[in-house]
Amino acid sequence: MAKRISLRDFQRGLSERLLSARRGQGGQTLLGVESGAEHLAGGNHWLVDLADSGEVVPLTRLTPAPLTKSWFAGIANIRGVLYSVVDFSAWRGGAPTPHNAQSRLLLIGARHGISSALLVNRALGLRTRLQLRAAGDDAGRTAGSLPANLPGAASWLGGRFTDEQDLTWTQLRIPALLADPNYLDIAL
Repeated sequence: MAKRISLRDFQRGLSERLLSARRGQGGQTLLGVESGAEHLAGGNHWLVDLADSGEVVPLTRLTPAPLTKSWFAGIANIRGVLYSVVDFSAWRGGAPTPHNAQSRLLLIGARHGISSALLVNRALGLRTRLQLRAAGDDAGRTAGSLPANLPGAASWLGGRFTDEQDLTWTQLRIPALLADPNYLDIAL
């Protein structure tokens, strides 16, 4: 049975880990998110370098943008800043991400001067490199598993790792994703 802790203790622990990660202590810290299905390029468990991840916010009301591709979820106003929102599952050729209480926006572009966010199924918490081991396969990196609209996916697909529960994680290279022409081309 999982250990139960109060919300205050959880927030305090998370705050301490975030501060530790920003100071470079405890190994490289990665943010885990879930997006899409296992058969999609990279699988459904993703790791994002905490320095690139920006912020995770609950899904807010999205304003649709006309004449955009189906995977472009819309525009979100987060504290007065407009973010373009890409449904990460749909962009990789999967089903659209459900809009529910667990859905999150991962604000990924601020550090790189781009107001961009990924719509993901849910945030799964922090992981350190010490908790992961390199996966023996490159199943998420093979071109055969990529939709035709993602020919340059190898640039944003990082290493694959396995955790203690034998879940396979793929690292998402945010700078490469933000530079990918397929990611930037939202017009029909």
